[in-house]
Amino acid sequence: MKELSYKKQDSLDKRVYAFNLTILIVVVFSVLYFMFSNVNYNFNWDSVFEYRQKFIDGFLMTIIISIFALILSFIIGLFFAYAQNSKLIFLRFIARFYIEIIRGTPLLVQILIFFYVFANNLGFENRYIVGVFILAIFSGAYVCEIIRAAIESIEVEQYETSISLGMSNYEMYRYIIFPQAFKRMLPALTGQFATIIKDSSLLSIISISEFTMNAQEVNAYTYSTLESYIPLALGYLLLTYPISFYTNRLEKSIK
Repeated sequence: MKELSYKKQDSLDKRVYAFNLTILIVVVFSVLYFMFSNVNYNFNWDSVFEYRQKFIDGFLMTIIISIFALILSFIIGLFFAYAQNSKLIFLRFIARFYIEIIRGTPLLVQILIFFYVFANNLGFENRYIVGVFILAIFSGAYVCEIIRAAIESIEVEQYETSISLGMSNYEMYRYIIFPQAFKRMLPALTGQFATIIKDSSLLSIISISEFTMNAQEVNAYTYSTLESYIPLALGYLLLTYPISFYTNRLEKSIK
């Protein structure tokens, strides 16, 4: 009987959700239609469509750069989160220095300094690899703080129970602390990973042919500004929304 009641409630919730979603879509598209129809601008999609391959290439390049930057930033964040709690004072100092410098300076400036100063002096000529590292280093500082805050939010009783069970430090973090911390850091990590994707647009200043730079080039060829940048906005939305959607599903599944 209870199972039948739950099914009815679930069906009702889905219908309510679909109804509200439909209203939202209608309202949004109505507003957009009204705003764009009153703009004194002649759209010329044909000229931009000729460069569709450039949009596709830039879109794919942004995906590749973002994926590698996401993975590397998480590794960097884990390392510096550990370094902040290290018994070595020098390691803690390096971690704090890294976090404050990266979080306290604009990404645009960091890209220019890392590429034209550090990378050139060290002989790294592949701007795509350098771009991935720059994004990962920048985001790693924020990921580090997210991980640290999530671990420190775990109740002290959890640590005490782990120690009383005779667990080693590794076992305590592997089986008790980190699974709980991961659930707590998931929403913040989602936002940070979506930010990496959008921040990759700044790599255009070092001539990386990602999505934004290719859209800028199409605009320069066709003088069709809105026609070039509207697909750009939709493309980034297409990249960031799945991260949020699947993270919410994962978050619910581990409750």
